Amino acid sequence: MSTTVIGDARALNAGDRCDRCGAQAYMRVTLASGGELLFCAHHGKEHADRLKQVALNIQDETSRLS
Repeated sequence: MSTTVIGDARALNAGDRCDRCGAQAYMRVTLASGGELLFCAHHGKEHADRLKQVALNIQDETSRLS
């Protein structure tokens, strides 16, 4: 995945936490049905295929880990 920022999306920071495990979030998923989910790199990658099916936008900042 690559970094994708659409519109007014703010950069993720250390205060943004993964909705699955509480680790620092590096992915923000805006759902087509409304709302958003935050994921660490591990859980974002684990659920990437399903997220692509339901997402309106995926902001992926995992490249910051390199």
